[in-house]
Amino acid sequence: MWVAQLNRLPTRARLASWGLEFTTDCCLCSEFVESRDHPLLRCGFSIEIWNWIQIRLRLSPCIFYSWHALKAWTKLKSDSSPPILRKLAAQAAVSHIWKQRNNFLHNSVSRPASAICKDIDRELRNTITARRSRKRFRDLMILWIR
Repeated sequence: MWVAQLNRLPTRARLASWGLEFTTDCCLCSEFVESRDHPLLRCGFSIEIWNWIQIRLRLSPCIFYSWHALKAWTKLKSDSSPPILRKLAAQAAVSHIWKQRNNFLHNSVSRPASAICKDIDRELRNTITARRSRKRFRDLMILWIR
């Protein structure tokens, strides 16, 4: 997440800007240039994952048009999704979307967004369970699994 925050992910557009001969098309959809924001936020594949997360948090689905919008979303407070839960979900989503991108790029293996959502669900459950004794994490599992 930190590398993504700093916009240092080795996206195809970034690699091409270094003079490497790469196509700049998104690995996940092949429709747009693969910058940081496209595969992680605006690609049809990632939009499906973000919609699932927002529905899971009992929020109205929205599309993040920029990294700044995602960061602002993680800081919003609501009864159904406190900032800590949004941050955990965002970190897991970014990690799993980038992992899928790499899996497709290097191994030509594609998994559906629904499978990635299951991985994100499992990661959040494990993260919350591992920290359940901390005050900030006590009520998160109830908010996540309902």
